[in-house]
Formats: sequence, structure tokens, C-alpha cells
Amino acid sequence: MAKDVIIACDFSSAAATLEFLDKFQGRKPFVKIGMELFYAAGPEIVREIKKRGHKIFLDLKLHDIPNTVRKTMAVLSALDVDMTNVHAAGTIDMMKAALEGLTRADGTRPELIAVTQLTSTSEERMQKELLINATIADTISQYAANAAAAGLDGVVCSPLEASLVKGRCGAGFMTVTPGIRFADAAADDQVRITTPAKAREIGSDYIVVGRPITAAADPVAAYMRCVNEFLGE
Repeated sequence: MAKDVIIACDFSSAAATLEFLDKFQGRKPFVKIGMELFYAAGPEIVREIKKRGHKIFLDLKLHDIPNTVRKTMAVLSALDVDMTNVHAAGTIDMMKAALEGLTRADGTRPELIAVTQLTSTSEERMQKELLINATIADTISQYAANAAAAGLDGVVCSPLEASLVKGRCGAGFMTVTPGIRFADAAADDQVRITTPAKAREIGSDYIVVGRPITAAADPVAAYMRCVNEFLGE
């Protein structure tokens, strides 16, 4: 399975995003477009970044009734992104509906993954606030198994759970892992985090990296550091 570093382009405008991507002359990094940018700039920013030759992970984390998710995914599929996602908490039926909506008439579709638990969620918060009494490891393992049962390609999880997911769902089941920080960087609002090198060791297929790259004094150098540590280039 291919591995890559995905840059989280969590900017509030199309102009700021394109100015940032212009720094990467000669490279076309895989980018994540999340809710902030998509809600600010709309589908046109997806089309523009795709036109520039970047792979796109459209990170909107859909979570609604199955029929709504099915119809929304049909709309998103027309944007020709490479990957998108839902919340696994939406149940197997919702994930199956997402897959149906995402699949085009010719049978092609973007990769579809499910969010297990956000990397800002600790086990204590999950149990006290969400009333999920299982451990966070057991919860993520079950959510991943549900995603696999629905036919999805993989899950979003913290890198700390990547090997757990692989053990439950198989080596070919994709793990996309945010919560990546350099060893000498601040954790910010993430709880379950690790470094790019450690993420590679414990089974991440893709790492999603935001502020350590986008807020760096030299974003290109920070990106190349991630690539070097995660892919060994």
C-alpha cells in the first residue's frame, strides 16, 4: 500500500491556501481540505487545487441519517477528490449508504474512510462525556471493524492505534493518522500524538500534518522533514 504525507490545509480562505501551495515549486503534496476551508471557499477551491495536480483528501466527516449521507456523497463524488470520510459512529448502515452514494455510474469512486475517535479525545473524556464505557482501544477497534464490514477502505485513527486496527482488520485496511508532531514541537490541542518516524514504525499508511508544516517558518523544509522521517526519503 502506498504511503504519503498529507498536509492539512486548514486555512480560512482560498487565497491563503493557494499562496501556501505556491511555495511548493516542483512538488505536488497530497493535501487535506477540511471544514474550515471548504465552508469558506466552497467546492471551487477543490476544483482549483485538483486542477493544479494535487491529490485531495476532502475531510468533511459526514454524520447524518443514511439517506442524507448517500445523497451528499453523490454530490461530493463529482468533485473528483481522491479520499473522503464519514464518522464511524454513524453506524454500518450509514457507512454503506455513504459508499453507495460515492460510487459513480462507471463503478469508480474516491477512497472512503471513517473517523473512529478524534485525536483530541482522551479515554477519560470519551467515558465521562460520551458515556462510552469501553476502553478507547476497544472502541476504536470495534469502529474500525464496523467500517470494514460496511466495505470502507480504512479509518482515521491516532497513530497509536494504527497497529491495533491492522491487527483487527488486516494489513490492507488503510490507516490515516493525524496527531503528528515533531519530537521537538508542542502538542497543541492534540492528545494522542506521535512523531512521523514512530508513526511509520507502528503502521500508519498516511499521516496528516497541519500546524507543524503550515505554521512553520519554512513550510517546505518542514514538509520535507516529515517526508524524510515518515517515508525515509
